Amino acid sequence: MISPTPLSWREWLMTERPGSRTQARLGRTYTTWLRFCENKLALLGLLILLLLLLTAAFADLLAPYSPYIGNLKDERLLAPSALHWFGTDDQGRDILSRVIYGSRLTLFVVILVAIIAAPVGLLIGTVSGYAGGWIDAVLMRITDIFLAFPKLVLALAFVAALGPGIENAVLAIAITSWPPYARIARAETMTFRNADYISAVQLMGASPMRIVLRHIMPLCMPSLIVRVTLDMAGIILTAAGLGFLGLGAQPPLPEWGAMIASGRRFILDQWWVAAAPGAAILIVSLGFNLLGDGLRDALDPKEEGR
Repeated sequence: MISPTPLSWREWLMTERPGSRTQARLGRTYTTWLRFCENKLALLGLLILLLLLLTAAFADLLAPYSPYIGNLKDERLLAPSALHWFGTDDQGRDILSRVIYGSRLTLFVVILVAIIAAPVGLLIGTVSGYAGGWIDAVLMRITDIFLAFPKLVLALAFVAALGPGIENAVLAIAITSWPPYARIARAETMTFRNADYISAVQLMGASPMRIVLRHIMPLCMPSLIVRVTLDMAGIILTAAGLGFLGLGAQPPLPEWGAMIASGRRFILDQWWVAAAPGAAILIVSLGFNLLGDGLRDALDPKEEGR
């Protein structure tokens, strides 16, 4: 008797008849990754973000100088050179080192805002869409109030009330970032709540909270992940705007927006002081946008049948 030929790992992942839930999940993940890899710009965005993570993780090794200590006597406002690749600022500090350490603050803001705002918006949106009635009306009117104000203006109001500082800036940005996620989650939930599989779960006696947490929220996650990724560029710009106005990270922290604010006084003669952190904001924001576009295409259910 001839034994069956063992499947390769690719064939095991791509099989149309998975033998377990784990195999089915891994197969869907692998298929999504293949669709993502077809988008070269999305891979570029992923590469940019991986470089950002590595830069933040190994800032102590990559930075040639201290980001806080400068040399006012001999190294103030030096142009880019072999010793200081991005030049020095008005305090004689190496700008490259400050940009490298500033990546940590950028990741700090992005990750905390995503951790705070995305779950809040997901919970409010799914509860609103599934419950309907007066609960939906109240939650959506609160959402509309937040959406009525520009994000930066509302963040400025909250930071002015809470006081300047990177932690308060993160909290203010998170408070102003959840309404779009709630809207997306509500729209997704309203398409799912009358589906046959939700009705089957209801007949089995599942509580509304269990249905929302275990069955509806996972279905809303792909759209939410895409929106969060696309919003990261806006979050970075909002944090930079608060830092530029002196309401975000406080000196001597090497936050990119605050670095641009300090360099605006020398923009005509010593352009590199503001150009380096500005370029860092541009590149990282571009990376998040490219990654978000790639995820949107890869997670689109319409692409699965192709």
